[in-house]
Amino acid sequence: MKKRRLIIIMLLMAIVLTGCWNRRELNELAIAVGFGVDKDGEQYRFSVQVVDPGEVAANKGGTSGRTPVTMYHMSAPTIFEALRKMTTVSPRKIYNSHLRILVIGEAVAKDGLGEVLDFVSRDQEMRTDFYIVVAKEGHTAEEALKILTPIEKIPANNLFHSLAASAKAWAPSTTVTLDQLIADLVSDGKQPVLTGLRINGNAQIGQTTTNIEKIDNAATLQYTGLAVFKEDKLIGWLNQNDSIGYNFILNNIKSTVGSLACPNGGTMVIEVIRSDTKVKGFVEKGKPRVEVKSRIEANVGEMACHLDLTKTSSIAEIEKIASKRVQDLMKQTVSKVQKQYKVDIFGFGEAVHRANAAAWKAWKKDWDVQFAKLPVDYKVEVKIRRLGTVSNSFLQEMNKE
Repeated sequence: MKKRRLIIIMLLMAIVLTGCWNRRELNELAIAVGFGVDKDGEQYRFSVQVVDPGEVAANKGGTSGRTPVTMYHMSAPTIFEALRKMTTVSPRKIYNSHLRILVIGEAVAKDGLGEVLDFVSRDQEMRTDFYIVVAKEGHTAEEALKILTPIEKIPANNLFHSLAASAKAWAPSTTVTLDQLIADLVSDGKQPVLTGLRINGNAQIGQTTTNIEKIDNAATLQYTGLAVFKEDKLIGWLNQNDSIGYNFILNNIKSTVGSLACPNGGTMVIEVIRSDTKVKGFVEKGKPRVEVKSRIEANVGEMACHLDLTKTSSIAEIEKIASKRVQDLMKQTVSKVQKQYKVDIFGFGEAVHRANAAAWKAWKKDWDVQFAKLPVDYKVEVKIRRLGTVSNSFLQEMNKE
């Protein structure tokens, strides 16, 4: 009886523990870290940046002269077809689970992101924590992915970490993942934005190892500006100041710095260390209204003007100037988007929806029309927390007569 039970248990274990039936060996895969999507006539030109494991190994001795990544690209009516078509040139199956960056060419963005996003969201191998950006100013996504970068051997990792660091320390940048982008696309009260990516310098040299053999690189990749979308189509760009205003409104600011004009000439630099912005919607007399309220904490970073920082009145003056500056940036950005693009990228529609769901039903179909004439009130309060290791600058002592 005991033997029979043991045999039954062993048979059940054999059925349950079937092993790794779908295992994939590392030496059979090509690890994709960057995707680029461009237009090639009526087709998509799909580029994939793949890691060369032998060139990025930590304990690899010497150098073979090969680049740490290689690029495969194919054109096809759909991205999925282009990816499968790459098997004709790639010795290994391309594996997408470690994707770090998706670069979309400006021509594709203007034509619409829908088909691109459907592919990457449907693929069961892909995670959703990669960043999505738009190549701008005459360069394609393929060209951007070909630029070799210093410090980070893998260019796609460089793009990922650079954007993450910039979003934490520099107000004009923002990170957008696949889930965030799709959520904005399907929202009735908010349109999406994506950070722009451009190539500075000589793109041809940037594609060779010469670019990383010198202190001053011939070509660099830089994030700049925010792309404005209406549904899934690119319709324009925000400049640096507009992007700062946008990120303050969206409560995306973790830290940043900005220069301010002093009352009696000269400049000072303020470091934002904390920012908390709330957007609240109202319906008054049958019309929508929005209030943006922001509380900011900051430090004095530089002081090149005649202000006595030992006086509380001087600190209050700085807080007043900084508050007005942030408020002006917000107002300028909203005004530009209302007049020039007429799309709600700030989520004001979502705020109105939260305030009055019944009224929102009547407005959501033509919310862009309502947004273009929407009144917005701003309340900004800046508090200076620290002055640094000194109060008044030694520059004032140097300039004494």
